[in-house]
Amino acid sequence: MNRRDLFRLSSAMGLAATLPAVAGARPQSSPTSPAPAAPPLQPPASGSIPVAFLLSDNAVVIDFAGPWEVFSNVSIAGRDAPPVFQLYTVAATAAPITASGGMTIVPNYTFANAPAPKVIVIPAQSAREPAVMDWIREASRTADLTMSVCTGAFVLARTGLLAGKSATTHHGSFNEFAMQFPDVALKRGARFVEEGRLASAGGLSSGIDLALRVVERYFGRAAARNTANAMEYQGQGWLDPMSNNAYAKRRKSTEQQPVCPVCEMDVDLGTPLTSLYRKRKYYFCMQGHKTLFDANPANFT
Repeated sequence: MNRRDLFRLSSAMGLAATLPAVAGARPQSSPTSPAPAAPPLQPPASGSIPVAFLLSDNAVVIDFAGPWEVFSNVSIAGRDAPPVFQLYTVAATAAPITASGGMTIVPNYTFANAPAPKVIVIPAQSAREPAVMDWIREASRTADLTMSVCTGAFVLARTGLLAGKSATTHHGSFNEFAMQFPDVALKRGARFVEEGRLASAGGLSSGIDLALRVVERYFGRAAARNTANAMEYQGQGWLDPMSNNAYAKRRKSTEQQPVCPVCEMDVDLGTPLTSLYRKRKYYFCMQGHKTLFDANPANFT
C-alpha cells in the first residue's frame, strides 16, 4: 500500500491524513526554548518496564517502529540485564496484521493475554472496534503513560480519555480532529503534548521525540540524550514540545496552487474533485475529503 492509498483509506475510516503531503511540505522548525522539566515517571525497583504497542490493520510503521527503536536502545549505566523496557505488540486477535507498506506483523499478545503495560503506544491505524476502546481504557487505568502518535490521537480520543484535555495529531488532520472532538483542546504546532498520564505526538517522526521524552521522564535527560546519540538521531524536537510550530498556521489556497480545505495538501488545478461554496471554488485531494466538506463546508472555511 503506497502513501496515497493509505491516506485515502484513513480518510474513509474517519481519520484525515496519516501521512504528510510531499508537495508543499514544511520543515520542522528548530527548537526555540528548552523543554520544561519533564514530570518524572518512577521506574520499577527491579525488572523491565512493559510497553504495549497497540496494532491493527494499516498501522503506520514509523509511528510504532520509531518509538520501539528508542525504547530498545535505552542503556542505563551499571545495568546489563534485564532490558530496560520489555516491548511487545498487542491486538484484538492473534491474526496477522498488515501495516503500512504491506508489512505483516504477528501480534505477540491479544487483549485476553497481554501483560499489563506501564506504557501504551497507539500509532495511526484503522481501529474503531469497541473491544479496542475498552482495552485502552482498562489498560490505561494502571499504566504510567498512554501515548498516541500521529492520527493515533483519533483512536485515543474515541475512548473519551482525552475529553477536557489537550492533544495534538498530524498537521494534515487538525481540521478533522477539531471537528470530530470539540471537547479536546487541539494544540496546533505541538511536537508533542503531555497531559498527566496521557500524551500525544504530532505526525510520524514526532513519535520518536515523544519516546525520547518518555525515557527522560523515567531516567533523566542524560539517558535520553545517550539514547538519541546511540541511534545517531539528531532531531531536537524532544527538547522543545512546540517545535512543530511551522505547521501551526493554516495553509491558504491561491489561484496558482489550490490546497485541499480538509487536509491542506496541494491539489492539481485539473482535478475533477471540486465544490462551489459561497461563490468560491474548492479543490480536493480525494473523494473522502470532498464528502466531508460537502456535509458541512462551514467547518473548513
